[in-house]
Formats: sequence, C-alpha cells, structure tokens
Amino acid sequence: MASPSHRRPPGKRHTALVPALVVAAVALVASLLMALHPEGATTAHDATTAPIAGSGSTTPRTTPSTSPKPKPKPSKPSASKASPTASTARTTSPRPATTAPEGGAAAGTAPQPASASAPLAGRIRPNVTYDGVATFYDTGNGNGACLYGPTDDVMTAAMNHTDYETSKACGAYVRVRAASGASVTVRITNECPLPCAPGQLDLSPQAFAKLAVPSAGQIPITWSLLSPSTSDTISIRYKTGSSRYWCGIQAVGHRNPLARLEVRDGSGWRRLPRAEYNYFLSEQGSGCGGEIRITDIYGETLTVDGLAIRPDALQPTRLQFAAH
Repeated sequence: MASPSHRRPPGKRHTALVPALVVAAVALVASLLMALHPEGATTAHDATTAPIAGSGSTTPRTTPSTSPKPKPKPSKPSASKASPTASTARTTSPRPATTAPEGGAAAGTAPQPASASAPLAGRIRPNVTYDGVATFYDTGNGNGACLYGPTDDVMTAAMNHTDYETSKACGAYVRVRAASGASVTVRITNECPLPCAPGQLDLSPQAFAKLAVPSAGQIPITWSLLSPSTSDTISIRYKTGSSRYWCGIQAVGHRNPLARLEVRDGSGWRRLPRAEYNYFLSEQGSGCGGEIRITDIYGETLTVDGLAIRPDALQPTRLQFAAH
C-alpha cells in the first residue's frame, strides 16, 4: 500500500480547472465585443486622435483650418501726395527747399505748379522773382548745351542744372538785376552743371560786366522771366543723322519758353520727349518730315507745315508766339 504522503488529495484537480474556464470565458467575451465594435479601435494613421509623440499627453491633435484669411484692403493715398488743386496752383509761391540735392549743391526753390497765366510752365514761371548769384564764364563761340550753334549774341547765360530742368529753360529770356540796381537781359543758351546752385546764373563776360566789374567774380542777383518784343520768327532744325526712320527736331528763336513739340502721324498728333540737349526725339521716325506743332508755356499753339528733313539746316517759318 502506498504511503499516504504520495497520494494527491481528493478535490484538488476540480478546483484547478475553474480559473482556466473563467479566463477562457473572459477572452471569448472580449473577442465577441471586438468583433461587434471594430470602430472602437484606434488606428496608427488617425492624425486627429493619435497622441503627440514624446509629449506624454493624450490630448488629440487638431487638423489646421483651411479657410482663407481675409485680405487687407489697400489704404488710400495720403493727402500730402494728392495732386494740387487749381486754386492751389494759382496761389502757391516758390519756397526754399530744406534739403540739399544729390551732389552737395545747396537746395533752392522746389518745383511749383504753373500759374494760371502760364499753365504749362515748369520751374521758371512768369511774374515770379528768383534769388541767386551771378558768375561768368568763357562762352567761346556762343554754342552751349541747348545746341543753338555758334552765335554773335553776347547777351547770353547758362542756367543752373536744377532750373535748366532737362532743357526746358532753353531759349528763355530773363532780366537779371544786381543789388546796385543795374540790370541786363540775357537769353538762356547753356547749362551750368552742379555745383551751380538753384537760382544761379553763369553769364557771358559781357553780360556780367553790365552788372559789376569782372574782378567781383560773383555777386547776388534777382532775376525773372520775360516775354520780350522781337521781330524774329521761329525756325525749325532737324538734328544730324535725322531721316524718316529717326529724327530729332528743334525750334529756334521762340519768344517764350517751349512746353511741348508734337508731330502728326497716322493716328493724329503725337508728343515727342525732350532731350537734355534741347531736341525733341522721334525714336521710330513717326512724323519725321510731317507737320509740327509747338506750344509755349502760356498754352499758345503754332502749327508748322511739313518740312523737308534737312539735317543741321535752319528752316524759317513765319510764326512767332504772342508777347505776354
């Protein structure tokens, strides 16, 4: 008979099977729940519910909004940049600028709207007195930046770079007065480059001698625009190299400063740009050899019949602007 110590106690085998059955039942129930509700599982690519890596937080990420942001409305230009009104143009007088232009020259009068009596004027306007200084230079044969050519007229002057204004001053007549009361009338035929200051006139030696002794070198002056009496009429000149494919046109002998020059082409009148050397250019040849229309700063317009393209030749007209 076996020793009692080697026998398995009765009932132990039955109790060991109970936990195993419970675990199996729980697993079965869990499997059935997963099968019935698959949407309850979280997938790895679901960006809206996946936790942020390394953050330790389970707060779901939110998808950025794709609705467009409202665009800002463009602001209106400031009042300081608005064009001057007609009343402002009639009453504004020249004012000294407070900053020096590039190149170190002292600042002068700022560009102002044209007066009602000269609606097309630039910086130099009638009925305005300008302050400056007068110097003089060797005028040689009288030719200058305006390219009027050699001349026997010794009452001429070079206008400072600022008031020369891309040759708008060419041909203008100005009366120059010294502090002594002496005065002289000169025609602008040249440009006085920087550092000639705004208001400065570089006179011919003969014109300067009408105001002061040459040894003075430089004197304070005032000057103003004139519309003088003259018996001369206007001439037209085509520049060297002009043809029906390209041309430069110049008016010579006009009483008042020119504001614009136009040519007639197939579509009507076309305004030509003005070069610093005082020719109006038709880069593509449009209107070359056809009718020409010139307008002074007072708004008077004269029409010249078509002229042959004869470079460097002065071709006279019977026209002249009215005196003012």
